[in-house]
Amino acid sequence: MSSSRQEARQSPRHGRGAASRSRLPDVRPLDRFRSIKIKLGVLVAATVTMASFITWIGLSYEFGPSRTFPLAIAISLVLTQLLARGMTSPLRDMTHAARRMAAGDYSQRVRATSADEVGQLAEAFNTMSDDLQQADTFRRELVANVSHELRTPVTALQAQLENIVDGVTPADPATMEAALAQTERLGRLVAYLLDLSRLEAGDVPLQLTQLRLVDFLQEAAEAAALVGASKNLRFPVDVEPEDLSVRADPERLHQVVANLLHNAVRHSPPDEEVRLVARRAGGDVRIDVVDHGPGISPDQRAHVFERFVRGNSPAATGQVSTGGTGLGLAIVRWAVELHGGTIEVADVAEGCTMRVTLPGAVRPLPGGHLFYRN
Repeated sequence: MSSSRQEARQSPRHGRGAASRSRLPDVRPLDRFRSIKIKLGVLVAATVTMASFITWIGLSYEFGPSRTFPLAIAISLVLTQLLARGMTSPLRDMTHAARRMAAGDYSQRVRATSADEVGQLAEAFNTMSDDLQQADTFRRELVANVSHELRTPVTALQAQLENIVDGVTPADPATMEAALAQTERLGRLVAYLLDLSRLEAGDVPLQLTQLRLVDFLQEAAEAAALVGASKNLRFPVDVEPEDLSVRADPERLHQVVANLLHNAVRHSPPDEEVRLVARRAGGDVRIDVVDHGPGISPDQRAHVFERFVRGNSPAATGQVSTGGTGLGLAIVRWAVELHGGTIEVADVAEGCTMRVTLPGAVRPLPGGHLFYRN
């Protein structure tokens, strides 16, 4: 199958090369016109005028109708062929490019020089090609990243179990705890992938209710305190005004805050605090998760919300790996955008501040279904 696919990719190249060498260059003097109807009218007028002129010349010099009419028809047909070839050239290019794209080559583009309907179609074709190429690149990167992320814990778990079976390592609590940590990481990765696919497909309905933020954030802080207990972290909550509320989906907003808190716990040094701050920002509500970790460098801030991207990765900074999957912040971004909000890494001098801004009136993304609860 691979060889036939390779032949399918190669054959259009050879075909196009032969066609390019044999065909006449495209003449496009009609590109200035913005309508195909006007072009056709000009084409008809030009050929009729040319035929009439040749006929007049021939009859004036007494060549006779038997010579003049065939000559006029032949010259008119040549003129029509040249002008029509330039008009339909983008269509031929699109046909060839579509065949190449069907064979897997998404780098194809067509030359759009006219402003008529064919030119607009060519521009739309190029836009589609760009989108398909980006989607193909994204798919390849996603498969590579998922394979890498799955291979790491699976390899570690397999090595630990093989050592236990071979008697190299005893099945003591520490070893079993390490094996359990790898299985938990696998579980988190699979759950994140499922959540992310559902969010991107728009299959996650928003069940909106009015949330009193001081209670909501306090509950999230108490849950995070259990995770950060080993580092002796504190989770103060600061909400002003105290009755500040937001209309949101409790489950999705909890997913946002919990992911940000867990991310802060992983990067915070011991005996520090992770603050939850909520304020009104005009007609919107702003929630900050503030930690005292190493922070995120400015050149990485725009990319940390992409899949499998980790802020200040160990390879770049030499820091010890925190065991993140690189998916949590991507899920956070999608959940926030489902509410019509935004998320960013605030520009602060110390640590890291993740800033979530939610609209006072929910403006969900297209495709996000809303269910209201009182």
